[in-house]
Amino acid sequence: MDNKEYIFFDLDGTLTEPAEGITNSVAYALEKFGIVVKDKTTLQKFIGPPLIDSFMEFYGFSRENAEKAVAFYREYYKEKGIFQNKVYEGIPAILETLFEKNKKIILASSKPQLFAEQILKYFGIEKYFSLIVGATMDEKRSHKDEVLAYAIEKSGITDISSAVMIGDRKFDIEAAHKYGMDAIGVLFGYGSIEELKASGADFIAATTNELKNLLI
Repeated sequence: MDNKEYIFFDLDGTLTEPAEGITNSVAYALEKFGIVVKDKTTLQKFIGPPLIDSFMEFYGFSRENAEKAVAFYREYYKEKGIFQNKVYEGIPAILETLFEKNKKIILASSKPQLFAEQILKYFGIEKYFSLIVGATMDEKRSHKDEVLAYAIEKSGITDISSAVMIGDRKFDIEAAHKYGMDAIGVLFGYGSIEELKASGADFIAATTNELKNLLI
């Protein structure tokens, strides 16, 4: 992997551990519909895929109600949830080393770009990124393959073999492969080894140290 020039990272479950903020935000949104969730760990399935899809899939919401739920989610998230988050140990050191080796570090997240930028800035790691790409608030760019396609275009990559995508869910792996990019699945996030293998991850890193050894 040391020959890769462009290093694409997912955000939630890859760079940061966002469970508290995301599950609290989902629970807040569900309460607006009279749904009380006692065990918020059951809401970790919302980490990764687009929120509208998750409200429709996991709670049977109509598209209209799912859109309302996302608005409620953001109500809580932008004030509190965004900061109920932490960077995984070892990630800043990886980013710094890649940066020092003149790698192009790019964020490709299904989280709205505004929130993604705020999170990277809050933790002081935005300085390592040459490009930050997230979803749009209007959901026109929300799925990982759409986000990644836009990030590839903005990066001006001409040789896709010089790039690698790193993420914790099948959405990251499948999006990378759609565009002919190698993909590393990480197990310290929210995808299981079974999920990552089934989606065809080219490499799997169980820890941030293993990820560092793969990349550097």
